Amino acid sequence: MIRRRETLLGLSAVALLSRAGVSFAAGPTVVVTKDPNCDCCSGWVEHIRQAGFTVEVRGDGSDIQKVKARYGVPAELAACHTAEVSGYVIEGHVPASALHRFLKEKPNAVGLAVRGMPVGSPGMEVPDTPPDEYDVILFGHNRLVYAQFRGGVELSR
Repeated sequence: MIRRRETLLGLSAVALLSRAGVSFAAGPTVVVTKDPNCDCCSGWVEHIRQAGFTVEVRGDGSDIQKVKARYGVPAELAACHTAEVSGYVIEGHVPASALHRFLKEKPNAVGLAVRGMPVGSPGMEVPDTPPDEYDVILFGHNRLVYAQFRGGVELSR
């Protein structure tokens, strides 16, 4: 059973850390533009939330092409939803593990993309169906394969 003194000490520590600028947020906010009726997009949003990100879903999906154009998403990398986090663009079903690594490394890039809708990627899981292998593409001034996955599992680098 927690005692009054322990509770007060704990609250005091939280207050001091907050004043010192320590954040207790789960992770950076991911702002997603998607069609509200898209189940696979909702699945990706849930995947990102479970990985510790705060997610804010915007729009009704009618402006998705304008959002892609504003963020500079190349047409050949377009997918069903577009997100922005920490100044980067995340296009499509990018696994949270790749996103975490990307945000830690902070490369000179516009963002990450997964083309299309690979089976087994986050939000595209299909029971009793083998997952696809797919690339996570880093794009900006150059393009390169940032990571390769089979379903939700990263293949060796």
